[in-house]
Amino acid sequence: MSPTAAVAAALFLLLLHSTVATDHIVGANRGWNPGINYTLWANNHTFYVNDLISFRYQKTQYNVFEVNKTGYGNCTTEGAIGNWSSGKDFILLDKAKRYYFICGNGGCFSGMKVSVLVHPLPSPPSLKSTGVHSGAALVRRRNIVGAILGFVLVGSVWI
Repeated sequence: MSPTAAVAAALFLLLLHSTVATDHIVGANRGWNPGINYTLWANNHTFYVNDLISFRYQKTQYNVFEVNKTGYGNCTTEGAIGNWSSGKDFILLDKAKRYYFICGNGGCFSGMKVSVLVHPLPSPPSLKSTGVHSGAALVRRRNIVGAILGFVLVGSVWI
């Protein structure tokens, strides 16, 4: 495979991976600010491993700390797991677990805290549940792989 085709394949795989993960913007268009019910916001989202949670805020006023359950309940940053202060923070949710985030500048006491439960990635459907025979599934997989490789190779000609 030529270097150009290898680069095209790598970019395609990166694009394919990026379409799987979701970026959850905390507070949506209201951002990371006091007086917002982030529990309600979190309950309206489903988080999976490798999703991102992003915080948008005035970096001169607020920040984000990842804390444990006690820190979340008490609004304390002691023993924080991570902290961010750029005003546009993207945090990878790389494990299936409950995450706790607070504002460490006192905003936590005004509701600037959110807890999210991250689920493992769903398993692909089994052959039995889809009703597809293994031979047909193998042909489909080969067709998909062939289509992807064809796309990469054709794309590399244009580069």
